[in-house]
Amino acid sequence: MRKTERFPVKEGPNALRQIYRTVSPWKGVRNFICIQAARYCPILEWKNWIYRHLLHMEVGKDTAFGLMVMVDVFFPEKIKIGTNTVIGYNTTILAHEYLIREYRLGNVVIGDEVMIGANTTILPGVTIGDGAVVAAGSVVHTDVAAGTFVGGNPLRVLTRRNPENTINLTNDEDLLH
Repeated sequence: MRKTERFPVKEGPNALRQIYRTVSPWKGVRNFICIQAARYCPILEWKNWIYRHLLHMEVGKDTAFGLMVMVDVFFPEKIKIGTNTVIGYNTTILAHEYLIREYRLGNVVIGDEVMIGANTTILPGVTIGDGAVVAAGSVVHTDVAAGTFVGGNPLRVLTRRNPENTINLTNDEDLLH
């Protein structure tokens, strides 16, 4: 079960039509502009600067976002990504979901040295553990354990890595042996 906080909407149109009761429209516009700049920016350090300083996301050192990554427009501050993680091309990371009679908010935590394949969707309230790998085109709707390779829709475990057999490639000497 995802860790989301639920907010019922009892009257009026569906929850998405009432979004500006929960989020300032100016925040939405500002974040949209920042996210679009980051999506098309080919310079990884500039992207990370936008995410950290303008959108208030926690982004670890050496993390890399592929082109066209779409982070949550309304609640990017609920996204935390560890160090040396790769987020693949056109991935979507959501921290909210607006339904008919409720909306839900949840933190998204992506660990250190995680690989997220292209065209993946990450739903609110999930944690992806350190060293996990998410196959391209997956929908992450539940927590992913550290060191696990997952994929698909619905998401399923494809394999688990044994931490004792994992080589840490932190310098060039490790690559040569």
